[in-house]
Amino acid sequence: MELLATDYLLKPSKYPATSICVLVGDDEFFKSEVMKNLRDVALGGDDAEFSFYSFDAATITFVRLLEELTTVAMFGGCGRVVNLEAADSFVTKYRDEMEKYAEKPSSSNFLLLQLKTFPATTKLYKKVAASNLIINCKSWDDKREKDCVSWVARWATLRHDLKLNDDAASVMVQLVGMESGLLEQELAKLALVVKDKSQTITAKVVTDNVGAWRKRTIFEMIDLALAGKCEDAITQLSRLIAAGETPVGIIAQISSTLRKLAAATRLIQDVEATGKKITVSDALTQLGNIDPDLKVNPYFKPKLEQQLKTLGRKRGGSLLRWLLETDMNLKGGGESRAEPRFILERLIIQLSAKRDS
Repeated sequence: MELLATDYLLKPSKYPATSICVLVGDDEFFKSEVMKNLRDVALGGDDAEFSFYSFDAATITFVRLLEELTTVAMFGGCGRVVNLEAADSFVTKYRDEMEKYAEKPSSSNFLLLQLKTFPATTKLYKKVAASNLIINCKSWDDKREKDCVSWVARWATLRHDLKLNDDAASVMVQLVGMESGLLEQELAKLALVVKDKSQTITAKVVTDNVGAWRKRTIFEMIDLALAGKCEDAITQLSRLIAAGETPVGIIAQISSTLRKLAAATRLIQDVEATGKKITVSDALTQLGNIDPDLKVNPYFKPKLEQQLKTLGRKRGGSLLRWLLETDMNLKGGGESRAEPRFILERLIIQLSAKRDS
């Protein structure tokens, strides 16, 4: 069976380890957390660490892998977990052998495969899915912002004994971006600040304690770009990168704001095309009715109103295309092969174009 890592991590005891467990996707936090849970469930006991073996798929042969999977564990009565990292090329090279192994895997040891992709149309996928676990560890994307907010609230309770209301979880995602590892770090910090775990954490508590510097810098960078101050905006980008922010993390935070500005621009244009009028404030308010993922948190509405007025229709109409191109180029699927930093600088230059209306 296949399930999302978010579902698995919220209740791992519901899904026992199987002879073959596949972790597919690019989210390192999810993969790490899932792997730790699977290892503990499969092995257990004080000597579990001695029965976990990790190999680089680029250097191991299938014969060697099979030897590891048929070797009796050194300690206790538990089996062994054989972890194969970055196994996409290995699976391609030994597909026939892997298909045969999937038909009759070891009953005492566990194979943990880490893959970037695992197409459901392949024979191997179907054989593994028939009686084993496939856990999707994909990163959050713009279309799943609502799901990310929901997960943050549930994860905060499960892992950190924190009670976040809906607005608080939404603000957390707005401030940090949809990077699960960073969200976990900020929740851990918040857990140290909040002494009374029985209190419900509000958006204000999150705003006062989470990612304050990052939030100010991201908003200021967008403000500067929209105002045509390209050089100053790029300076802010440099500060973020110097502080350890990744290009993917930065674009995630930028996208969260710019997608709302793009949608509000389109709504205003559509309403005006009918001969009616709509205020910037009303357009932002109505976004949540169009798409729940676009719902504007009241704490950020004044800032978004100001940015939307500065943006203008022409740039607003181009935002989604610019964001798509930037995202694809950063992930290697676009036309540009430039360094990630230069790809982000190009987006800032586009945002800094002269306001038209």
